[in-house]
Amino acid sequence: MDITKTEKARRKFHEIIYEADTLAGKLFDLLLIFLILVSIAAVMLESVESIQARYGAELEIVEWVITIFFTLEYIGRIIAVKRPWKYICSVQGILDLLATIPAYIDLVFPGLHFLISIRAVRLLRIFRILKMGQFVGASDQLVLALKKSRMKIIVFLFSVIVLCVILGTVMYIIEGAESGFTSIPVAVYWTIVTLTTVGFGDITPQTPFGQFVSMVIMVLGYGIIAVPTGLVTAEFMTKEGGTRNNTQVCPSCSADHHRDDARFCYHCGHSLDKYASDGLAPPSKN
Repeated sequence: MDITKTEKARRKFHEIIYEADTLAGKLFDLLLIFLILVSIAAVMLESVESIQARYGAELEIVEWVITIFFTLEYIGRIIAVKRPWKYICSVQGILDLLATIPAYIDLVFPGLHFLISIRAVRLLRIFRILKMGQFVGASDQLVLALKKSRMKIIVFLFSVIVLCVILGTVMYIIEGAESGFTSIPVAVYWTIVTLTTVGFGDITPQTPFGQFVSMVIMVLGYGIIAVPTGLVTAEFMTKEGGTRNNTQVCPSCSADHHRDDARFCYHCGHSLDKYASDGLAPPSKN
């Protein structure tokens, strides 16, 4: 096979493994998700003592078959890109590796195979498979809104901590050790539990004034919970709608979230127009 055919095969391999805009890519990702679900179910069933005693051997076989498949998939992802270390060191590459190695680690350190449940993280691929472009764009906007409002949120959280210390000290003075407020840290703990509307009930105020302060803290809790949401929402609403993205991954640097009309990678400038490079006409967009 000459270099041109080898390159075409590598590009086709890359398209199937990394992208979900084609039928082959969608089927491959659907197969991955099915195997991930089966693997997670097998791990959960194996933790049930009665099932483990009866079907332990079968579950182990299923897990090893899936592990070998994921191992080959991980190797395939490395082969399909021109810069393997970009993928290996990326978040996705690290997650893929962590989803593969627990079974091998269990051979050396028995009992750690339950870490295989980390494969659930890879179920996020469903957003790529279903081509939920609007959700991908919305997630990007949400991340941007969180970044823009992070300083406001940090200042707000610091203010809440200061408020909890003040209110906890007040409750310690009002209630005292006889009501369970044995120290200021314990009182601060109670304040945080009450302010977040959790209310474990392990410590309760007994005096009328303490109960009044408790009601004030509870009301403040509802308002405090809404503030971070409002900060992020304000930043989110100011972000203009983004351009529709696809699932195409750059074969050179593995960058994703390219625009539908993109012909070159926004990160490294590598050509994304596989139709032109293969001498074919691009498909019409209706």
